[in-house]
Amino acid sequence: MRLALHEPDIPQNTGAVLRLAACLGVGVDIIEPCGFVLDDKRLKRVGMDYLNAVDIARHASWARFCEVRALGGGEGRLVLLTTAAETDYQDFRFAADDVLLCGRESAGVPAAVHQAADARIKVPMAPGARALNVVAAAAVVLGEALRQTGQLPGGRG
Repeated sequence: MRLALHEPDIPQNTGAVLRLAACLGVGVDIIEPCGFVLDDKRLKRVGMDYLNAVDIARHASWARFCEVRALGGGEGRLVLLTTAAETDYQDFRFAADDVLLCGRESAGVPAAVHQAADARIKVPMAPGARALNVVAAAAVVLGEALRQTGQLPGGRG
């Protein structure tokens, strides 16, 4: 299982996702361009000491991310976390090789990315709430996905 960030806007959120991924033992795909400069120095600053514990793959564009997935056999479904989904995450059956895709904090993902997703899921919220922070949504959904697939660290699931 992997997390993918589509053109992230906020370096602190990217750092928090990297920490989440390191702690839960999943890799992260960062699909550029980012809304901030993502060089080695800045990546180290946002990822703190968790960078050595997470498999990070950077992709220059959405097209390149898709090419890399195709070259790897296209393994795993692309599961988009979006407020526009009909399916609640707890009603979704995750697979061990799913890639959980989170959109840009300011704009989500474009229509072409929505169409490319194999599934779209949402975290249900209280009436009037617009959206969770991308890190909170990723943590809630990733936790359930790892639980369902028996991949939670510590052997629980």
